[in-house]
Amino acid sequence: MKFTTSLDRLATIVTWGVSLLFITIIGVQVKELIHEFSTLSLIVIILLLLVYLFTFLLRPLHYTITDTTLIIQRPLSSKKIARADIEALELFINGELNWAIRTFGVGGLFGYFGRFFKGSIGSMTWYATRRNKAVLIRTKKGDRIVVTPDDYEGFVTALQP
Repeated sequence: MKFTTSLDRLATIVTWGVSLLFITIIGVQVKELIHEFSTLSLIVIILLLLVYLFTFLLRPLHYTITDTTLIIQRPLSSKKIARADIEALELFINGELNWAIRTFGVGGLFGYFGRFFKGSIGSMTWYATRRNKAVLIRTKKGDRIVVTPDDYEGFVTALQP
């Protein structure tokens, strides 16, 4: 069963804003390179393109639940979690995760993914596209994974044993 995911308002604004900012900076750097070669301009262009590309390739596209596995689909690599390893599911509907601290990850460009921390929960790995209507998956190994399917209630029902 496939569950779609969509960006919240903040992620949409951040994605458009960062995209326009990167295009502007790259345009200025290309203009500099046309007039006179500059190693710094070339490095800036390459770094911005790499950041944008890797963020784009690591964003969550959708979630698929099979008989044995939860698959978090991403363009570059999908994350698989055996359903037998899932210990508990918790819903966070009203933005209770809003004040989580990003320790290593992306906070708006194409979503929210990477490592986050919240005192009441601890360290978590997010594969999310919004900050509300989140599902926290606790595994038997002690992992905490946050996903944000559009149909979060159907997702939880489908993932229950």
